[in-house]
Amino acid sequence: MTGPHTMKPLSGGPSFSLANKLERIVFGMVWLALARFTPPPLHGWRRFILKAFGARIGRGTRIHASVKIWLPRNLEIGEYALIGPGARLYNQGRITVGANSVISQRAHICASTHSISDPAFPLVTRPVDIGEGCWVAAEAFVGPGVAMGAGCVVAARAALFDDGDAMAVYRGNPAVKVKTRKLGSAPVGDLPA
Repeated sequence: MTGPHTMKPLSGGPSFSLANKLERIVFGMVWLALARFTPPPLHGWRRFILKAFGARIGRGTRIHASVKIWLPRNLEIGEYALIGPGARLYNQGRITVGANSVISQRAHICASTHSISDPAFPLVTRPVDIGEGCWVAAEAFVGPGVAMGAGCVVAARAALFDDGDAMAVYRGNPAVKVKTRKLGSAPVGDLPA
């Protein structure tokens, strides 16, 4: 098929080197064999494996066995953070998670995208910075290049594509700010909906 909208064949080389690909394959095999099916309390063991592959992880951080991490050396997690079951840290670019933050079950943090101004859609990495005391709730998405200020909350299934203000609560797709957190004043059960 030809015409004014016919695309040329994609050109350009691979986005990642052979060494990068081999590193990810080895990590994937090690994680599958030594971490993926470990009991929930073995967070220290899983931290050890991630650190062996270059991740910087603070003490007391809990990382569940079913977490998917693309490349450990592009990951930094502060002390006493929690990465919940099934969370996906798609860190082709750098992902930083601050101390005491929670990434809930099946949340997705993505640090890369593709250029839409090039017909080959080359990969573009954009770091994600999640501040201290943040919460990315269940099945929420935090997109490439996003920075979340300290205490920021992204509600369940929300999709945050722009920076999040400190102590703000966001929900929806695309996520919009719905309120500001006031620590110590909310009743039990005052969760973002």
